[in-house]
Amino acid sequence: MENLFNSMTLGGVLLRFLVNLVFLIILIQLLYFRYSKKEKFLFTFFLIGVTVFFICSMLKDIKIEIGIGLGLFAIFQILRFRTRNFSVKDMAYIFTTIGISVINSINVPEFPLIGFIIINVIIVTVVFVLEEHLRKNSFSKYSIYYGNLELLRPGSNNKLIKDLSSKTGLDIMKVKIRNIDFTREVAHLEIYFKE
Repeated sequence: MENLFNSMTLGGVLLRFLVNLVFLIILIQLLYFRYSKKEKFLFTFFLIGVTVFFICSMLKDIKIEIGIGLGLFAIFQILRFRTRNFSVKDMAYIFTTIGISVINSINVPEFPLIGFIIINVIIVTVVFVLEEHLRKNSFSKYSIYYGNLELLRPGSNNKLIKDLSSKTGLDIMKVKIRNIDFTREVAHLEIYFKE
């Protein structure tokens, strides 16, 4: 199995592709979709991962430097993704998808199969830990209009949060005053809460 994995035969490429596919499923389906719920990018990420893997496998096979291949993908990313507004997090997932596929496509005879699996596990684990940290430390934001201006005075923050929590049913952590309209006696607030 080890010899097959490190060979440039069709079997070796397909075995490395199987490892790549398993870790792409973990990264994209189990992590990205679980935390972002953006189903529209699943197709794109899988297709990028599969295509990058096979192109890099072929580039290595015909003795073209892997740097040229990565440069081509960088140009592709700049041209293609400038036309759509991707979040920074989506771009990080695109880069990670490309990175995992490039790593798995490399044929290094001295490097064992377990080494590739360990590298992939480390990448996926780091993504999971960062997603969990982000989820635990992020708040949802909602904009509301509020009529009790007395609770907007300095020193009344705890009362304001309790009042807003009881009226909205949300676990409000903090409140920002955006605007106060004294003629209508209404304040525009942003409330931050845990979902």
